Amino acid sequence: MLFDTHVHLNADQFFEDREETIQRAFDAGVNYMVVVGFDRQTIPLAIEIAEQHDTIYAAVGWHPVDAVDMTDEDLDWIEELSGHPKVVAIGEMGLDYHWDKSPRDVQKDVFRKQIALAKKVNMPIIIHNREATEDIMELLQEEKASEIGGIMHCYNDSAEYVQRFLDMNFYISLGGPVTFKNATLPKDVAVEVPLDRLLVETDAPFLAPHPNRGKRNEPAYVKLVAEKIAELREMPFGELSDVTTKNALEFFNIEKKS
Repeated sequence: MLFDTHVHLNADQFFEDREETIQRAFDAGVNYMVVVGFDRQTIPLAIEIAEQHDTIYAAVGWHPVDAVDMTDEDLDWIEELSGHPKVVAIGEMGLDYHWDKSPRDVQKDVFRKQIALAKKVNMPIIIHNREATEDIMELLQEEKASEIGGIMHCYNDSAEYVQRFLDMNFYISLGGPVTFKNATLPKDVAVEVPLDRLLVETDAPFLAPHPNRGKRNEPAYVKLVAEKIAELREMPFGELSDVTTKNALEFFNIEKKS
């Protein structure tokens, strides 16, 4: 049993074969998924997909790249949607210093507002971090995000930061890069993260794991991620799968379904 904690089945890349993609994931033993919505277009579809499948859930938030587009009305909308029975987290949110669409001060403001919202509705958060680790950490501390906790999504930082995020009540989620031959950081982290704080994801359709690197990613491939982590930790794949699924169910406060 596997849980893909971060997938974008609401992306245009799945428009023509979304249901077939979902069935392939179920057939591969991926029993649970969280579809992440991050703007006006992807949020409604994330919820729609979750409503159509018993073990698929949604997260709703605003991506930092598009922070400049978010209005107060959008924030109110996310708050309203947080009460939906299939919505299990707020996000993805955070900081992205790779792209320059949204100024950094705007990104930080939108990030703070979403943390405050998550605390108001008592839901965990999903963090997007690209080239902004120190600022992310500072904001999480200033806004007391440890009160609700969250996920460091598709973690790709050094192992030295792991304990600091764990101390702030965060889980570490690893995706396709842990399988890349030249990616040392996620491999180091895969071994260092305490087993009870480890999650797996695809971030599909992005970051497909080896041997599918460069192709469209899909949730069935989270098995490849879990297999690689089990190999690195020198533990049985079944045990790794069961533990990470248990972690995700507890994190998202989801009752296990047979």
